[in-house]
Amino acid sequence: MRLRLIVIALAVLVAIAPMPSLVVEAWYSNRIYPAIQATVTPLSNRVGVALLDIAVVALGAALMLSFVRQVRRRGLLQALVPSFFALLTIAAVVYLAFVALWGLNYRRVPIESRIRYDASRVTQAAAVALGERAVATVNATYAGAQVDSASGALEAAFARAQEVLGQQHRAVPAVPKRSLLGLYFRAAAIDGMIDPIFLEVIITPDALRFERPFILAHEWAHLAGYADESEANFVAWLTCAQGAGLEFYSGWLAVVEHVVASLPEAEGKRLMASLDPGVRKDMAESARRYARSSPAVREAARGAYDTYLRANRVEEGIESYSQIVRLMLGAGVVEGPGAFTEKAEGKR
Repeated sequence: MRLRLIVIALAVLVAIAPMPSLVVEAWYSNRIYPAIQATVTPLSNRVGVALLDIAVVALGAALMLSFVRQVRRRGLLQALVPSFFALLTIAAVVYLAFVALWGLNYRRVPIESRIRYDASRVTQAAAVALGERAVATVNATYAGAQVDSASGALEAAFARAQEVLGQQHRAVPAVPKRSLLGLYFRAAAIDGMIDPIFLEVIITPDALRFERPFILAHEWAHLAGYADESEANFVAWLTCAQGAGLEFYSGWLAVVEHVVASLPEAEGKRLMASLDPGVRKDMAESARRYARSSPAVREAARGAYDTYLRANRVEEGIESYSQIVRLMLGAGVVEGPGAFTEKAEGKR
């Protein structure tokens, strides 16, 4: 019991203790974590099924078996207290593993401090300009996106994006996996997730062809240590922008959706009206996929994830997803091709 209390107390301490972001950035995100990820993800890639599924099923079975044994030995009421402390101890151990293996990236220096970010660029006029550029881009690249990309194209684009961002260590891409959570993903309209223990990536089974590159790049961004959702979206766009064809289209189509959602309704409708019919068809297909989800499950999942993000010191909670527009504007993306690349390289 003493050891269990120590583990629980340590987990609480880690959760509430202030950690200087500069220290986390220098020692964890740029030294310790890259070494962990370069070791764990290649091992996870060798297993064709989601290790998260195996771990959850095994842990659940072990807990159930332990509880049944406690009930047989002590009776139901006498078994509740030790079973509760056992569950609490396991939760503490899992949390400590989460923080050590990936979660500490939530406390690193914001990406704005690592690129030439200028908040004065974030204006509605600039957002409209970004929307117009995104619309023109997807209209021009829709036809080329109908051809499947060569094998390894997204991986190469991901490597180039990390180079642009000045990362000292290149993250290893994870093989996208399916999971027993697939049905839940469909019902909750969840596109994918990173498993923060085994550092693997799980993608919803019904992701559309033109959505998949951006979704996968988003999860790879998490693997690269960008825990914040807005930063992962930004890195996902940058990854797709380093590619061609389907990848390039997928990244800019995601930008269209985010920009339209961030603008006044009239401006959003104007941008949507100028889309190529094929692009509008793709967006309608995405909307139908979303509509097939369950509103009740979707809202419950949204609330749970919002709580999770805030618990990990992401003040915007679920709204951090939409901050990609702010990051793109502040990074000078509207200035034209190559503008952000030059700024990011100048920050190294």
